[in-house]
Amino acid sequence: MIPPLSVNSAIGGIAWPGLPAQNGASLLAILFQLEQSQWWSAQELSQRQRNQLNALLDHARTHVPFYRERLQGLGDLPADETWPEVWRRIAPLTRAEIQAADAAETMVTETLPPGHGELREIYTSGSTGKPIRSVRTQLWELMWSAFTVRDHLWHRRDLQGVFATLRESGQGKALYPDGLRAESWGYSSATILKTGPMVSLNVATPVEQQVEWLRRQNPDYLLTHPTIARRLADHCRDHGVRLPQLKQVITIAENLKPEVRSAVHDAWGVPLVDVYSTREIGYIALQCPDHEHYHIQSEHVLVEVLNEEGQPCAPGEVGKLLVTSLHNLAMPLIRYDIGDYVEVGRPCPCGRGLPVIQRILGRTQNMLVMPSGERRWPLLSSANIATMLEIAPAIREYQFAQKAPDLIEFRLAVPQPLAADEEARLTEWVRTKLDAPFGVVFAYFDEIPRTAAGKFEDFVCEIDRGG
Repeated sequence: MIPPLSVNSAIGGIAWPGLPAQNGASLLAILFQLEQSQWWSAQELSQRQRNQLNALLDHARTHVPFYRERLQGLGDLPADETWPEVWRRIAPLTRAEIQAADAAETMVTETLPPGHGELREIYTSGSTGKPIRSVRTQLWELMWSAFTVRDHLWHRRDLQGVFATLRESGQGKALYPDGLRAESWGYSSATILKTGPMVSLNVATPVEQQVEWLRRQNPDYLLTHPTIARRLADHCRDHGVRLPQLKQVITIAENLKPEVRSAVHDAWGVPLVDVYSTREIGYIALQCPDHEHYHIQSEHVLVEVLNEEGQPCAPGEVGKLLVTSLHNLAMPLIRYDIGDYVEVGRPCPCGRGLPVIQRILGRTQNMLVMPSGERRWPLLSSANIATMLEIAPAIREYQFAQKAPDLIEFRLAVPQPLAADEEARLTEWVRTKLDAPFGVVFAYFDEIPRTAAGKFEDFVCEIDRGG
């Protein structure tokens, strides 16, 4: 059962039913349509995407210098089922191409249709080593807000509760002991709905202080990175700390490992809901309300999962993900290769027609390079990690960094360096796990550094592959 919603009213003398202001009315109009479209067939969704793609292509050809040449000779997508074949004639868009076109001032539109509002500028976090600028419109932000609210509604959140976030990574922001407090869950929800407060704390805060802060805030919901959720859950389980009001943990920004769900449930007895998004695209997929896989947000993005030959992957196959933002006319990203690999899922038993991503494997730069030059996913499972921790129980955090085709740096956060026999056993564990005689060196930290955006990855490939 979805908790009762209270719509904000912008009209004097009208308390209920709420009548929101113009932006709120537009947001409700989008949500009304999303409520219907989630149940459409794949064929109906595909046809509506084609209609929007034709509008996007027409705008890009006419008003975005970069696409005048790139889309030359490509007319409208055909109205029949062959349109995806024509669509795939467009070359995938790389980060390097975006950077070069933006530097040449050819990537941003020369004009916008009425109603798209002002331009907004953000930068990606650069976790791939290639940060890019993204320019969006106010209309795109309105669409983003609609999918934020959809996620709340899908997962039946009580909007009157306390929403805690541990994702702020800016230096000097949301510092312990108080953090930050806002009287709503943010712009997206507050535009139309009355909510409880949102409280925030910096991700660089030590785990003991994070737990103490959470106990004081006693939140209903906690949003954070998967690695932080795991650290908090382990700490609370080991110290018998309960969060009595907590109903759900929401994770963003990093690849979610299966063991994080288990850790959250063991510590607090609540479910974990994951979100798949990027700063430049926005929402790509949301976790199904009834299952642990993800539904592509087809009303917002066109997602393609392609094999090495550039053809669509079938259910059960893993491929490279290309994504097109359907509504950002300010800086169109058409067939954008974000570097992620995902596994295609089968149609969902829940009845939604939105396509399924079974799992998200990660980015190309996080693939292991074998001494032979072959690239593989390291796929560090919970069973593997359990064995590692049996060898060295003092490990608090770990990261594997490939420094060369034959060298792994094993980064550990431990109270003190491991004994020689522990290092030797872990070296053998790494070689067995990765199925190659890698050289292994150890590096010790009080805490393994995160990226500037507060993200953490358990495996990183730091081999320079020439751009």
